[in-house]
Amino acid sequence: MTSLLDSLRQHTTVVADTGDFEAMRALRPTDATTNPSLILKAVQLDAYKPLLQQTVRAHRGATAPELADRLLVAFGREILNIVPGRVSTEVDARLSFDTRATIERARGLIALYEEAGVPRERVLIKIASTWEGIQAARVLQQEGVRCNLTLLFALPQAVACAEAGAQLISPFVGRIYDWHKKAAGALWVEAERAGAQDPGVQSVTRIYCYYKHFGIKTEVMGASFRNSGQILALAGCDLLTISPELLAELAGEEGSVAPALSAERAFNQAIERMPVDEVSFRTLMNEDAMASDKLSEGIRAFVADGRKLDALIASA
Repeated sequence: MTSLLDSLRQHTTVVADTGDFEAMRALRPTDATTNPSLILKAVQLDAYKPLLQQTVRAHRGATAPELADRLLVAFGREILNIVPGRVSTEVDARLSFDTRATIERARGLIALYEEAGVPRERVLIKIASTWEGIQAARVLQQEGVRCNLTLLFALPQAVACAEAGAQLISPFVGRIYDWHKKAAGALWVEAERAGAQDPGVQSVTRIYCYYKHFGIKTEVMGASFRNSGQILALAGCDLLTISPELLAELAGEEGSVAPALSAERAFNQAIERMPVDEVSFRTLMNEDAMASDKLSEGIRAFVADGRKLDALIASA
């Protein structure tokens, strides 16, 4: 009997959301994504401390940002020895509101990969979906640096990313779910907001349908899942990046998965174009309390973990 994970693979590219090499070997994803929090978690495990120590020893005298980027690339190289596809490596979240610095840092990461013999086609540079980050992606894409726009919570961000020519976006599901559940408080009824009724699932579905309706080539990769129901409700999405725990849950359960999303159905929907100039973007984001709250919160969390990673590197 086919597992839910294997059935899901028939409709969607499965991506591992982890820095754990052994989990990737066991669960056989096509691609893998990392972020500062995942790398911080990984380097504190005994299995991965040698990678941190080797990186620091090999580059004594390098600045903290240089060492952090070399560590990210070291993880990325190991990941690419396991997965057949691509790895996503994130630009320091402290640069989320600095277009020029983001561009320079992304160029540096790609240079490190190419220096190690990794073609840029196998690397996605992750950048926060602020207006400044999206404009950095516009420049990088024109240079042949493929970008994954992350911390994405609303359609205006997705539309702006598409207009910038981003290779891929990572709209978050679980964090949207978290916000709405907290806002509803005692009025939240889990059974009524599950599956296709989940607010995070609905957000990604809306983005997917917009892209497919207008023939946008940017890939949609649902991210940040809290339960397997959210994943199955997005079967048919271009890609889904999933934690090892949820991958294992899907792998351990037998069953078949039907595609919930369809490009053909999206094409036949009545959808209006959304403005994507800077004023419209900032206005629409400001009007969306969930999106603006979660974007700011996500950047703060990644910045905090980036500082913790700097401290670990300094003490190695």
